[in-house]
Amino acid sequence: MAVKEEHGGSHHAAHQQSLLDSATQKQPKTRRQKAVRKTCKGTTNLTKLLPSGSVVTFQLLSPIFTHKGQCTKIFSQYLTVGLLAVCAISCFLFCFTDSFRDAKGKVRYGVATFKGLWVIEGEKLSAEEAAKYRIKFIDFFHASMSMLLFVAVALFDQNVIKCFYPEPSNKTRELLIAMPIGISTVCGASFVAFPTKRHGFHSPVSRN
Repeated sequence: MAVKEEHGGSHHAAHQQSLLDSATQKQPKTRRQKAVRKTCKGTTNLTKLLPSGSVVTFQLLSPIFTHKGQCTKIFSQYLTVGLLAVCAISCFLFCFTDSFRDAKGKVRYGVATFKGLWVIEGEKLSAEEAAKYRIKFIDFFHASMSMLLFVAVALFDQNVIKCFYPEPSNKTRELLIAMPIGISTVCGASFVAFPTKRHGFHSPVSRN
């Protein structure tokens, strides 16, 4: 009798362990889940190319302005659009900032113009030296790519998506997943092919 109880108990324990193993076993990811994960990883890496201040501001204020994606009032959508516009414009403008080391070795910041570099503080550069920092076509290219890259970051933010598309259709959902991937791929390839030589406010020149 004791042998039967022991055998039954061991069988029950083995059955429980089998159920536990089945529950903890990872389920195969769907194509949509893989796409979301790929977008998240790619966008996270490419945000390093954006001004950190703009990205942090967006990440902090997005849940507040959208009420964590609820947007119960139309005013919340207006605030969110304003936030997106301000952050996108800041990403564009920061591409025209630069920095250099003065004679004392201190890092000085300035804004690039068509004539040269307008130094915010400290000693001014000579006309010949300042001309090296003047605005070029590549600056507008980088600025445009930065704005597009921020759009990709915003499209992947679930608070923003739920605010404007609370119940998206299947086609809209697929589009919202595919767009950040496409934009990130184009922007990443562009930054690699045409790297910037500027050291703006978000990536100042090394002090060494």
